Amino acid sequence: MKKLLNRHETYVFIAVVVFSIIITIINPNFFTLENLFDLLKSYSLMGTFAIGMLFVLISGGIDISFTAIATVAGYTIAVLLLNVGDHLNIYMVFLIAGSIGIALGFLNAVIIHVFRIPSIITTIATLNIFYGLLTVITKGKWLYGFPTWFGDFATTRVFTLYSAHGNPYGLSIITVIWIGLVFISWFLLRFTILGRSLYAMGGNVNSAKRAGFNIFGNTAFVYSYMGLMAGIGSVIQALLVQTVAPNSLVGKEMDVIAAVVLGGASLTGGTGSVIGTILGVTLIAIMGNGLTLMHVPALWYKVVIGLVILISVGVSAYRRKMSAHKRVIIEND
Repeated sequence: MKKLLNRHETYVFIAVVVFSIIITIINPNFFTLENLFDLLKSYSLMGTFAIGMLFVLISGGIDISFTAIATVAGYTIAVLLLNVGDHLNIYMVFLIAGSIGIALGFLNAVIIHVFRIPSIITTIATLNIFYGLLTVITKGKWLYGFPTWFGDFATTRVFTLYSAHGNPYGLSIITVIWIGLVFISWFLLRFTILGRSLYAMGGNVNSAKRAGFNIFGNTAFVYSYMGLMAGIGSVIQALLVQTVAPNSLVGKEMDVIAAVVLGGASLTGGTGSVIGTILGVTLIAIMGNGLTLMHVPALWYKVVIGLVILISVGVSAYRRKMSAHKRVIIEND
């Protein structure tokens, strides 16, 4: 029990339970299977982005450009779907989008490592470059009218249930894709040397270098992995809304960072977990859905996100300070 109480994830889980109870009391429609499956599907995009962001934060970096990478990848596959869609399938779509994401993420890594530019400056710059070029080339044109098979895949369910009114719902294939990415990421962080090297690099890059870890290799991996998640996320976004626009993901960066930081990842690197990230995304989803069900104006959502980041970072900083204080006391004794 004492070990659980020392974990950040425990308090996030408690917050999830408390918020769920409060919202359910106000609106009983919140705590239903139908709403749960809808939330899982709707927030698969944020969850996918959050997994990539977790790797970057653990390594001691940050990536602001992932929404632009996702938009470039999404727009590219949208053009392909409209022109040669009958010759494509969902596997090729994910492969193309993922490859574009990896390439652009790797570009971020090269700039950060070779020119020693802070990751936040680099990715803010590439965010604007990617968005700017895409807007100039496309002239802001929205794309829709994708092949029938693409729309059919978006509505595929692993199993289907029916509400009291006869409305179908169930576990979406989009949610299953996100769950698969979660398990792969958990395995990489928990059971591989790569995962341990990312934590070491985020904790102290000089110590990680002396221990023999490949710093450029790690940097290239985390930003490429973020790019891969952005590419996959771009397909998920297109599946969810069946439309691709050059500015559809603008402003989502802070929501994703808030979810990951809320889950226990530190902006200074070296900490974070997949379980915590899932809980962070869950809490953000509950707050967003809860505000809607309670008929709170959408403008307040940004205020809530800002407070979440501030409180979470503050609590994490306080916990680190207390841990350091306890170590000093023990060493003095």
